[in-house]
Amino acid sequence: MIALVTGANRGIGREVARQLTGLGHTVAVAARSRDAAERTAAELGGPAVPVRLDVTSGEDVAAAVAEVEKRLGGLDVLVNNAAIHYDTWQNAATADLDVVREAAETNLYGPWRMAQAFLPLLRRSPSGRIVNVSSGIASLADMTGGAPAYTTTKVALNALTRMLADELRPDGILVNAVCPGWVATDMGGPGGRPVADGAAGIVWAATLPDDGPTGGFFRDRRPVAW
Repeated sequence: MIALVTGANRGIGREVARQLTGLGHTVAVAARSRDAAERTAAELGGPAVPVRLDVTSGEDVAAAVAEVEKRLGGLDVLVNNAAIHYDTWQNAATADLDVVREAAETNLYGPWRMAQAFLPLLRRSPSGRIVNVSSGIASLADMTGGAPAYTTTKVALNALTRMLADELRPDGILVNAVCPGWVATDMGGPGGRPVADGAAGIVWAATLPDDGPTGGFFRDRRPVAW
């Protein structure tokens, strides 16, 4: 299996890449900095390949598609992990909308752009998978106030997940959103659970069997209320 993980140089993305390579899968380790991608791939060892990629850049994404196809021959799994602006300092009533727009470029349009660009490769795979790393904060059933940029863009990512899952069902491509839970990363801060625990659910969705679920929202392999 060949997978690409965005934002793979640290935190959850790095751990997802580590777990996938540990299972023997080839992983394109994508990061905005070439140095960061190369350093992470070297540290992971095994079948890890560095890819420089800023998901907000159409040119970068197109170049990544060409590089993955040339170096790896195709793609089976796309893990849209890269995200920014966990804006706990804001609330919706007074939010800086420039921050919201910037968050959307990475958290929503980035995964959308990646899915569109890599679909030709995913459609060639016998077991195509798209995993969108979401958050429980985006559950409408439990939503309160705060972190408006992060929350609204993750809600939109969940909606994109549902639409892609329905449209790509005839192609056999499974599309799911996964909440890793509160994890002790640079974004999550101290006090969260181990990164490996949060990444495990993402790896599960990336390696689902062909009769696995699609169009779902999960945490630790269990459904989360939309």
